[in-house]
Amino acid sequence: MSVPPGSVVVPDWLKSPEGKEHLAAILRKNKRKVFGLMERPVLPPQVASDTASYKVFVSGKSGVGKTALVAKLAGLEVPSAHHETMGIQTTVVYWPAKQGESGRAVIFRLQFWDCGEAALRKFDHILPACREKADAILFLFSFTDRSSFDDLPAQISRVVGDAGSLIRIVVGTKFDQFMHADVTERDVAEFQRTWHLPVFRAQSAAGPRQVGRRTPDAGTGLWEVAPLLNGLAEHLWHQDQVAAGLIPAPLPSPKETGPC
Repeated sequence: MSVPPGSVVVPDWLKSPEGKEHLAAILRKNKRKVFGLMERPVLPPQVASDTASYKVFVSGKSGVGKTALVAKLAGLEVPSAHHETMGIQTTVVYWPAKQGESGRAVIFRLQFWDCGEAALRKFDHILPACREKADAILFLFSFTDRSSFDDLPAQISRVVGDAGSLIRIVVGTKFDQFMHADVTERDVAEFQRTWHLPVFRAQSAAGPRQVGRRTPDAGTGLWEVAPLLNGLAEHLWHQDQVAAGLIPAPLPSPKETGPC
């Protein structure tokens, strides 16, 4: 089930005066803050917001850019070369967002779980550990690797299993390498028609620095990752509202669990 962009979270709220106050809580000297396990953003009393915590499992074939994507979402340095992730790596990302209907500002605490494909296949306990109490799964493919795209249906079936309530979002990495693309927009559109899942696009390299401009994300790449983080926040908050009975549950689509 795909939640329409902007239907739950105000897209450009972080550029407003109120949003900038929340944004300042996750920045230090114009760079993203790195938070420890026991740390969280500190806001002025007049703009204090609730924190909503979620676990997000990042799934995909080796080399599609799982670790690089998580690094970009966290504002960390993106690895210059591919190295297989050993075991499980967790990264916490704080993301302020404002709900459009209620006008309530919330800081989303997103704990991303990333593990290497080799470890996932070698040790039977890793997949259950990553999936346990997860709220969402990001399924990654690379626009430069056709096999990673073709593997999506099997990957979704293998990872989701019987956990039908998990939010499923697909992310295509290396979208900027269009000269080497093996996956077309027509392919992506056909996948969405069949699976009814949201598909986001991510670049492989760090976004360009806004030289000479006093923008809130100067050098942090915030606006490059904002669509995905806002989209993830929207789906998570929408699912919570459905679970709480505040809005009716959507009718399952014919392909909700995959092609017939």
